[in-house]
Amino acid sequence: MVGDQASIIGGVIEFIKEMQQVLQSLESKKRRRSISPSPGPSPKPLLQPSTPQSERSIVVHENIKELGASCNSPVADVEAKISGSNVVLRTVSRRIPGQIVKIVNLLENLSLEILHLNISSMEDTVLYSFVIKIGLECQLSVEELAIEVQKSFSLNLT
Repeated sequence: MVGDQASIIGGVIEFIKEMQQVLQSLESKKRRRSISPSPGPSPKPLLQPSTPQSERSIVVHENIKELGASCNSPVADVEAKISGSNVVLRTVSRRIPGQIVKIVNLLENLSLEILHLNISSMEDTVLYSFVIKIGLECQLSVEELAIEVQKSFSLNLT
């Protein structure tokens, strides 16, 4: 009986996490449309990437301070937050074939270890959510990480 209850609670928690990701994806899609409205149902890639805007902020959530950065452009929204000894990296963009491979290659080239990857999609929008282990030798700030990942989206425009 206790195992059944634990299973149900675990399922509810996973469902809530998925709904939060869908909500974040929809909010990001709405932001991108307000920044760069597209005339047709499937947006065409821009010929020149716009300069990404980045910001550094401290987010207080449940009495835990997290250092984070975001880097947004009409192509993608990228957010990186330090959470304990890991970095949570999220990207929201329209579906771009091969983009996940570019991000994984970038993270591996930066000597970062991917602990977990979650992919959620809705219509033509996709959310990639990574949990990345921070090594002692890592000299990259969360702001620099967000900018580097944003650049990987810009490579699709050329």
